[in-house]
Amino acid sequence: MALAAHTRTKRPTTLLVQREAGLLEVTGTETDRAKAGISAADIAAGMYAYSGILAALFARERTGDGATLEVAMLDALGEWMSQPVSQAVYSGAAPKRTGARHASISPYGPFRASDGNVFLSIQNNREWVRLCELVLRTPTLAADVRFSTNSRRVIHDAELVELINVRLEAMTSDEVVALLDDAGIANAHIRTPSEFAAHPQLAARERWRDVATPAGMVSALLPPLQVEGLEAAMGSVPTLGEHTATVRREVGK
Repeated sequence: MALAAHTRTKRPTTLLVQREAGLLEVTGTETDRAKAGISAADIAAGMYAYSGILAALFARERTGDGATLEVAMLDALGEWMSQPVSQAVYSGAAPKRTGARHASISPYGPFRASDGNVFLSIQNNREWVRLCELVLRTPTLAADVRFSTNSRRVIHDAELVELINVRLEAMTSDEVVALLDDAGIANAHIRTPSEFAAHPQLAARERWRDVATPAGMVSALLPPLQVEGLEAAMGSVPTLGEHTATVRREVGK
């Protein structure tokens, strides 16, 4: 297997590849670009390498033939960028940076409750009417000509965001989420990484395991894919050089 990144001038980092793939042009606010908050290019290439290895192993079981795989970070991010690239190439309009909001759907994004923000997403006019009637308790808003269709709501998004904020900030985030759930509208709390670590779903599904490391025990999440009847192996983190001799023998060095 070959993991190749072709460059003559520098060894690419995930941020450089994000720049080359156009990711920073669609991430951030109208005035400021932003990199992805995780190592997106590295992770994308690793996932495609992983799926390619599995496919190659499956093919070898059937044909007996091996395979050489090549995965480039730029190509991996290129796959993830298919939607904004298609929009830019075929519509002639560059995608807009809209922060945590959606460039072509409204209302969609964070809104103010009395004790913090709640994220909600309206996907169609049926949900828009339910939001106005069951959550905002302002049914006349659904028929307002400025907001009667998604395209109109996108045009008047700033006005709509403020109208929604005025109504939701009289409630707590838990109250807003409960109303959204009852109305069948997609929503989420806006959590910090620490709050995610304490997420009740992770606790209820027992997703954390203690793992030994040279520096002591740490908690680690189980792999996201679960196979019925199989428990994921969560071995200890090796010390520096612990497996060097084994790896050298495997590759014939």
